[in-house]
Amino acid sequence: MYWYLKVLRQYADFSGRASRREYWMFVLINTIILIILEFIDFKMGTLSNGIEVGFLSGIYSLAVFIPSLAVSIRRLHDVGKSGWFLLISLIPVIGSIWLLILYIKDSAPGNNVFGPNPNETT
Repeated sequence: MYWYLKVLRQYADFSGRASRREYWMFVLINTIILIILEFIDFKMGTLSNGIEVGFLSGIYSLAVFIPSLAVSIRRLHDVGKSGWFLLISLIPVIGSIWLLILYIKDSAPGNNVFGPNPNETT
């Protein structure tokens, strides 16, 4: 939960670097919360049949959109890529696979133009 709250505290911080652990723990906890909210939406009857998004999960998704974008960009900074590499996902299939590989890739060693390595700082 520490990593999830850390990302939320850095709400719109697009500078710096985010470690693999920070990024993937945020994604994991975010996914669990979304599944729980979708279940609650389903039980309450607020799940829309047309777009398959419930009221609660839709509000939550809007609330964490900017922090999700910020941690994704910081994760790309950690592997030495610009935040603009996020747009590579617009390339059908290949772009998403390439972006996933960048998210899985280990941190660039030492300092880079985006800041110090988060794995080496305490």
